[in-house]
Amino acid sequence: MADNGPVLEMTREEFEELVAEALDRIPPELTRLMDNVAVFVEDEPPADDPELLGLYEGTPLTDRGEWYAGVLPDRITVYRNSTLRMCESREDVVAETEITVVHEIAHHFGIDDERLHALGYG
Repeated sequence: MADNGPVLEMTREEFEELVAEALDRIPPELTRLMDNVAVFVEDEPPADDPELLGLYEGTPLTDRGEWYAGVLPDRITVYRNSTLRMCESREDVVAETEITVVHEIAHHFGIDDERLHALGYG
């Protein structure tokens, strides 16, 4: 079986809406603290990590100092096709998208993978 395509079908627009809904569920007291970060949806993750669901690129809030000014926004990317490939139902996609969004936002706040796993956000 060489087919790497997703089993589930979901348009880019539908998936982007799920990401937006997941962002809307982040408590307002946390979203107010998010600073200089943009969220994107891409179809495929990097070729060297085809199962990657999300990626945070930037400087976590905990690492920013006085030097932090005039920099490009941090980038959170959620990957549509890898998420669809691992999920069996639309409900799975909704749940996995929410976990991925929370996971990547946690990295923006300086929370590492070990702590996220301990909190249940694998």
